[in-house]
Amino acid sequence: MLRKGSELLRGDREVLLDLDYGSEAQVSDSYGSLQNGSFIPPRYLSACRDHADDKDDEPINIDCNTRRKQPPPQPGNYFRDGRTKIDFVLVWEVRSRRRRRGRGKQRGEVTGEEGEAVPTIENSRSERRKAQLAQWREKFVQNLEGAGLLMEKEETANEKKTIHFLKLSVPWDVLVYYAEELCLRAPLQAQQNLDLNTSARVLSKLCIPNVMTESVPNRPLDYYTCAFRKSKMNRFLGCDDHENYFSNTQRHRVVYEILARTVYGKRTRAEVGVDRLVNEGAYTAAFPLHEGHFKLPSYEIPPDELNQRQVLYHYWARWCKWCKYQPLDHIREYYGEKIAFYFAWLGFYTAWLLPVAVVGTMVFVSGVMSMGTNTPAKEVCDSGANYLMCPLCNTCKAWNMSDICTMVKLGYLFDHPGTVLFSVFMSFWAVTFLEYWKRKMATLAHHWDCMDFHEEEERPRPEFAAMAPMMEQNPVTGVKEPYFPEKTRLSRMFTGSMVIIMMLCVVMIFLVTVVMCRGIISVIIFHTGSPVLRTEAGTIANISSSIVNLGLILLMGQVYTALAEQLTKWEMHRTQTQYDNAFIFKVFIFQFVNFYSSPFYVAFFKGRFVGYPSNYGTLFGMRNEDCGPGGCLIELAEQLFIIMVGKQLINNIQEFIIPKVKAWRQKRTMTKVLGGKTSHEPRGWEEDYQLVECGGLFEEYLEMVLQFGFITIFVAAFPLAPLFALLNNWVEIRLDAHKFVCEYRRPVAERAQNIGVWFNILEALSHLSVIANAFLIAFTSDFLPRLLYQYKFDNDLNGYVNFTLAYAPRNYTEYRMCRYKAFRDNNGNYTLFYWELLAVRLGFVIAFEHVVFFVLRAIDWIVPDVPESLELKIKRERYLAKQALAENQEALLVSRGRGAATATPGSSSPAALPHAPMVPIGKM
Repeated sequence: MLRKGSELLRGDREVLLDLDYGSEAQVSDSYGSLQNGSFIPPRYLSACRDHADDKDDEPINIDCNTRRKQPPPQPGNYFRDGRTKIDFVLVWEVRSRRRRRGRGKQRGEVTGEEGEAVPTIENSRSERRKAQLAQWREKFVQNLEGAGLLMEKEETANEKKTIHFLKLSVPWDVLVYYAEELCLRAPLQAQQNLDLNTSARVLSKLCIPNVMTESVPNRPLDYYTCAFRKSKMNRFLGCDDHENYFSNTQRHRVVYEILARTVYGKRTRAEVGVDRLVNEGAYTAAFPLHEGHFKLPSYEIPPDELNQRQVLYHYWARWCKWCKYQPLDHIREYYGEKIAFYFAWLGFYTAWLLPVAVVGTMVFVSGVMSMGTNTPAKEVCDSGANYLMCPLCNTCKAWNMSDICTMVKLGYLFDHPGTVLFSVFMSFWAVTFLEYWKRKMATLAHHWDCMDFHEEEERPRPEFAAMAPMMEQNPVTGVKEPYFPEKTRLSRMFTGSMVIIMMLCVVMIFLVTVVMCRGIISVIIFHTGSPVLRTEAGTIANISSSIVNLGLILLMGQVYTALAEQLTKWEMHRTQTQYDNAFIFKVFIFQFVNFYSSPFYVAFFKGRFVGYPSNYGTLFGMRNEDCGPGGCLIELAEQLFIIMVGKQLINNIQEFIIPKVKAWRQKRTMTKVLGGKTSHEPRGWEEDYQLVECGGLFEEYLEMVLQFGFITIFVAAFPLAPLFALLNNWVEIRLDAHKFVCEYRRPVAERAQNIGVWFNILEALSHLSVIANAFLIAFTSDFLPRLLYQYKFDNDLNGYVNFTLAYAPRNYTEYRMCRYKAFRDNNGNYTLFYWELLAVRLGFVIAFEHVVFFVLRAIDWIVPDVPESLELKIKRERYLAKQALAENQEALLVSRGRGAATATPGSSSPAALPHAPMVPIGKM
């Protein structure tokens, strides 16, 4: 029997919404199907939809004359009945009225005749806002009941604040309906879990013990699957087990889909979805629960009895597991494909760093061992006073080249034939790494049943819906939704691009400031008179300016990230994907210039515009910078070490400390509310509410992508960069794992086919690294000048130092016979060798670029994106899916045959099959 405005409903709503903000803690009660009846059948939902948008009407519920006594609470993520799973939790906080009255009197509020505080204009506006939020919560909960969700409420209160927890559960009928609508995959046939680790297969074939492998309990089974169909339930494995047929992540996804569609106000104002309610402040949090506590119990427990969170903590998040494979299937089962793809990519990238780190270390060691055989360094050290060098600044004195013997030897570590070959190797490594990642990505996408996943028509973002000025009909869905004029958006994007250009100009201004600061520091150190400091003036200035530059980089990165977020919001992108892509593009462009501008300057511009004695180039009255005694590559190596390694250390410290501080503050707030009520065991929703909200993967991807740029673009100057990246990533994996398992609330599982737009950025960086390494070898390194000298003059490089030094022009009167490094004659003009060398350099760049990109295309052609074994599995899965639908095809043929047999003679058209009308689950 249907009825409106029952006394039972009124009582439930008073407890649930707490509209009067009473200071006393209300008695907890249950909602939805647990007390108000069983699941609402679809035939009642049309009536519910008719009243869903009417603010004055009460919700329609199923009458229940008796209330069943609730059984005692049981541990775990269940309602008080001990059987109904908790799939989602909504949280909101309410301050006590008594507390607010006291504060209002202290603020000088007017007191009425009966002693009640009469609110001022500001206070009344705040009260109206709170009443509005309470009304939205009320209607939202009513519509959730109409959608068939089960509810139960808990409270935690003290004299100042009440924290309300609304537990949600999705029943079987709703799960089945949304599983078909969301195209969830259903198991057809079990198959053997394959080992997806290439290194494990290689080591197994070579009969080498693999210390990285470890047996992880409760590994999710692998199935051949197809899209779920309710009419084919009997064809799917495990269809009789309603309790465990859908995984917890699938249940969370279904509940979140309902929450995202449910109306809480007027649909014409796009007042839809829990995300917007959280943004508006109606709820303080909305999250699924973790699977219990991550710590192992004090008593002995078999591994198979561990919950999923304990398995992830014990076999993944602990530091002692740094050398073990990541349990990617468990990660995907617990967090969904989007987060699993991040950790899969990070692990794959880290594994590929291992060989290049070994090669880079060997290259560096070979440079150390061959340092004594460097003929040019010997000539410099043995030159004595033979080479009087021109002053480094206008007020400096001439100096002997033998003074820089140590720096020339150190410069050889970063500029010898091994580093050149290593940069060539890294160019091939970068493009090959991405090609094999595409294969790995396709294998994982099929293994995780998301290869054919395509995001359906995305709903508008909550912020977009709240700020859009008009409503327009969606051409895909036909439903009116918030709309923002495209011309206005384009004008805003153009304005935002101007702001980006201005910020990039600010970065360049800071770069010029650092360059001038470096020059001033070197001049000051040179004038100290100390022979040791004078010799190392350039090195000290470069290191100190690099530290200052790192501070400016991190500061500007924080400022611009906040600015880019505001600009992207102002541009009013309709969907979350469009918003994310625009935000990622802005931040990456800025961070690319922010982090790489200084290394690019040292690698390709420093020392190019110095001029020569009597005709030096100047900037703001200061002589343009020249490369240091050891060459530009050693300065580039110093900058890369400080910027790259310094950034990694600071980020790791932040990732370790900041979540703990946030969790401590959240736990402190919860402890104040609990007060002395510590007699009962902490409940799961209270524990999870104390955790930190998951901030997404943007910062994690950005950090790794910038690192990828450092180790590929500038690796010729710093062969140890892959080693430092490898060490950082071993720490990064465990830090991120610990954050997700121990410190973050459980995020809603999101589906994904790949790592998204980040793959396109990695491809762009890999192509840029090929070009950058070509120019670095050709124009910054001494490899080609030495090679050409060996070809034309002396194979042992005897006399090479003298050949590279030019005499000051005759009109330079300060030191007539001083030398400077350049291929010029006595008049300051370029020699024939310079032009020959320039032709060789340009030819090398063209040849290097063409060879590498040709090999890239060959690898792309030879190595298919989808492995052959995976193609067979895909064909097998399609065959099984076709077999599962065969019964439907046979029924269709039988029905048509019967229709034709009963048709009147002369009828040429077959009988039409009756079609049952589709009844939606409910109006969101």
